Amino acid sequence: MNSGDSIRRTLDEAAAVQAAFRADATAMAACEAFADAALATLRRGGTIFSCGNGGSMSDAMHFAEEWSGRFRKDRAALPAMAFSDPAAMSCIANDFGFDHVFARQVEAQGKAVDLLDALSTSGNSPNILLACEAARQRGLTVVGLLGRGGGKMKDACDIAVVVPLGTTSDRIQEVHIQVIHAVIEAAERSLFPGNYA
Repeated sequence: MNSGDSIRRTLDEAAAVQAAFRADATAMAACEAFADAALATLRRGGTIFSCGNGGSMSDAMHFAEEWSGRFRKDRAALPAMAFSDPAAMSCIANDFGFDHVFARQVEAQGKAVDLLDALSTSGNSPNILLACEAARQRGLTVVGLLGRGGGKMKDACDIAVVVPLGTTSDRIQEVHIQVIHAVIEAAERSLFPGNYA
């Protein structure tokens, strides 16, 4: 297979995963619930936290900076933070083990008015699962961006957005980033309608 055929095959596969996600009524309802929860968090003065491993950490960081920085047009900064500080993570991993790198930060920062967006393509990452459990114990709204059926995390989240067709991390993460952007836009349209006039 030449490069051109490979690229077309990849893009066709990605489009099929995205189409399956859009056609899934449960997934669409979960996305709407996610947007509503993010908006409610911001309106009550809460913070949106996020966490993930590897590429999902990059997506968690991207999610946070779109709130605190700028998405489409200038507007007030919104409170959001990804649990991605390498000093904090290495300290916690050294003292408590890597499974606790996010849960400890939830314990330190999270309040009942806040929301945790937890990203895991497998839904079974132990450190993300413990973060969800810590968040629920503190009364945070917990949203999971998941794949492969949702794994153990599906039941540990208040809202589970599960990519129904993708079986590889890249295809799942491609949908996750679209969900992140759609949720931010939905909340922004309510908070800053002038940006969309």
